[in-house]
Amino acid sequence: MTLARRIIPCLDTDGEWVVKGVQFRDLRRQGDPAELAARYDREGADEIVVLDIAASRDRRPTFLETIRRVAAALAIPLTAGGGIRTLEDARAVVRAGADKVTVNTAAVERPELLAELAAEFGSQAVVLAIDASLAKAGWQVWTRGGREPARGGGLDAIRWAAEGARRGAGEILLTSIDRDGTRSGFDIELTAAASRAVGVPVIASGGAETPEHFLEVFGRGEADAALAASIFHEGLVPIAGLKRFLAERGVTVRRTERQAPC
Repeated sequence: MTLARRIIPCLDTDGEWVVKGVQFRDLRRQGDPAELAARYDREGADEIVVLDIAASRDRRPTFLETIRRVAAALAIPLTAGGGIRTLEDARAVVRAGADKVTVNTAAVERPELLAELAAEFGSQAVVLAIDASLAKAGWQVWTRGGREPARGGGLDAIRWAAEGARRGAGEILLTSIDRDGTRSGFDIELTAAASRAVGVPVIASGGAETPEHFLEVFGRGEADAALAASIFHEGLVPIAGLKRFLAERGVTVRRTERQAPC
């Protein structure tokens, strides 16, 4: 049986607004998170990811309220993260309405957190986010919103993805910093390497602009899901149209636009 490929809009939030930049910089407002989430649900998105890119303690109450508002607008799964450092942080995010939690910097600093989260919520609810950039020695992991090289630049993204899956992550959210916001296409080599190295689903992120980019990452990139932000926020690629495009080319996808109740 072929599993359906998932299309996932991402809402990067800074306080009460959705924002988007290029390679994690030059952020600009894109809209209200609950309104955007509701629109994507209607258009046929399979899941929504909400990330608190500020990830600072003084923003946590704002972020939890954002999760509550987004969750109330959705009939599809919600993944949330940003600043989750402890099991209690994750509990608060789940209580606010998230179905899955995503961790990045905290897992790099203390990998045992992945096992703790998996024991509490199940591996299917634990998403390891990896921000990677190509270096001489291969793809290196960056933390703190792409501002710091992980472990002094000595953490290989593919090895870390495999280790994270062994430690309890049920999914890998893999973002190419080099491609983020550039609209030059997903990093196919990075995504394929990670997909072959782990036994859990890999979500490709960074660089999408056209339906052909999604087709390529589901094909040569071997991704299980693909995430994008600005092209959906700006209406450049309607989700329902994207799914029709993929289905017509042999990619198994889930539902298109949600039917209104009779």
